[in-house]
Amino acid sequence: MENQTSITEFLLLGFSDLRELQILHVLVFLSMYLAALIGNFRIICIVVQNRHLHSPMYFFLVNLSFLDAGYISTTVPKSMANSIVNNKQISYSGCVTQVFFIATFAIAEPLILTVMAYDRYVAICHPLKYTVIMNRNACFQMAAASWLSSAINAAVYTANTFSLRFCSSNIVRQFFCDIPQLLKISCSDTSAMIWNLLAVTVIVGSFCFGFVFVSYGYIFSAVFKMQSVQARHKTFSTCIPHMTVFSLFLTTGIFSYLRPRSLSSAPVDLLSALLYAVLSPLLNPIIYCLRNSSWQPSVSKDYGIAL
Repeated sequence: MENQTSITEFLLLGFSDLRELQILHVLVFLSMYLAALIGNFRIICIVVQNRHLHSPMYFFLVNLSFLDAGYISTTVPKSMANSIVNNKQISYSGCVTQVFFIATFAIAEPLILTVMAYDRYVAICHPLKYTVIMNRNACFQMAAASWLSSAINAAVYTANTFSLRFCSSNIVRQFFCDIPQLLKISCSDTSAMIWNLLAVTVIVGSFCFGFVFVSYGYIFSAVFKMQSVQARHKTFSTCIPHMTVFSLFLTTGIFSYLRPRSLSSAPVDLLSALLYAVLSPLLNPIIYCLRNSSWQPSVSKDYGIAL
């Protein structure tokens, strides 16, 4: 990656210059960060410890939990550290690292969620072929393809972003290094990259949304044909968490990156970043633990939680 700029560090947006509010920011972020880590790693531990959860659905759920834990760990700790020492700086290499991992996790999440929708489609619409189609090799290949394609795309976006020149300002109007905010402060022509980012976002988002939408169309058709009310309820209980998480990710993503320019301002940009970088990793384990009936006995048994 060729460094075409004399800037050696960036300044991130702080939540406040008042010491009292900085401490409050650290306490709030620390609570949310620990809750997200505990929730996501609890899911991973429960799946690993319970053999009856060693199925494709929970294998992909472990991937999602690892992704969410990594996503929030890329942004929140640095923001808290800056508030503690009252310093908004992030090194050039630190910013590059943040951009790469944020892009990796942001691209991987819709891909993993799309694979999870395919898993539910095969399980409900083709139950007799489920073990053949969703065998161990197939699951590993789909997960590996999601992670590998995300990392490759993230590396390309990171390289393109930091091949730009930053000659006038190094102030990133976000609490982490975000590609759209970096493009705003670049003194290079970013129009081609902006259109490329928008095109890829729309294409990938449309594919994932269309695939999930069609999958659930077939799933609902199959569910409504079931004679047993209990079977319908059990089937819905495995689908509702995934639908909720996918909707949450899609909504926050659209609001963050595809909202009209008239709705763009520093407070709104900060709020949108909190929604997709902090709220989603925090809520995803809660949604799965509370809504999935096959999950609840394991949580109650291992942790003594009545759900």
